[in-house]
Amino acid sequence: MIVRLQKAIADAGYSSRRKAEDLIREGRVFINNKQAILGDKVSNEDKVFIDGKKIFLNSNDSLKILLYNKPLGEECTVSDGNKKTVFDNLPKLKVGRWIALGRLDINTTGLLLFCNNGKIANKIIHPRNNLDREYLARIRGKPDEKDLKELLKGVKIEGDFLKFTDLVKGRETSSHTWFAMVIKEGKNRAVRKLWKNLGYEVSRLKRVRLGPIFLPANLKPGEFKFLEGNDLKKLTQEF
Repeated sequence: MIVRLQKAIADAGYSSRRKAEDLIREGRVFINNKQAILGDKVSNEDKVFIDGKKIFLNSNDSLKILLYNKPLGEECTVSDGNKKTVFDNLPKLKVGRWIALGRLDINTTGLLLFCNNGKIANKIIHPRNNLDREYLARIRGKPDEKDLKELLKGVKIEGDFLKFTDLVKGRETSSHTWFAMVIKEGKNRAVRKLWKNLGYEVSRLKRVRLGPIFLPANLKPGEFKFLEGNDLKKLTQEF
């Protein structure tokens, strides 16, 4: 398939499309033996070089998806050298970069997925797919049935309509209540905002499922595994 050069670079996971356009304008990109210009197109048969180094154009055969158990205190951003990030524990790619399929805030733990193919990553996480996001949360206080119905009904918060599609009460202590919940919206801090809207604080939050992929019980915080076999097929079968 023939695509625009900047799209091919982004799909390979090397950079964003906008950054790829900058690299082309700066004369740092070559197709085969010719300096590239904006508007050039490439196929998988072409050889693309950035700063003299060959990058490998993605095909589904080279697709890699990685599952990571995010510990508390790590940020989902590229490191500036001072902060601990999720990327610090990931294996290094020979070419390209890991692209996160959604994020978790610094105080949320659990399942994160990363992909080396920007095109596939964007398709999987696109809002039209309505991916389930399942969490376990410890809530400070004891929400009643009226509160739970309100959370399932939904509410508009900061311009976004948010709701849980499933909500199951778990263990209760003298001061806290545990819940399992499913939400389809991938908005920043959506789970915390829903509870806060009713006056409750989320003291612990862990994502345990994204779409068909569950966090393995034996995967410790800070550890990763590559998706293979049926898990990889289930996540990418439409793409």
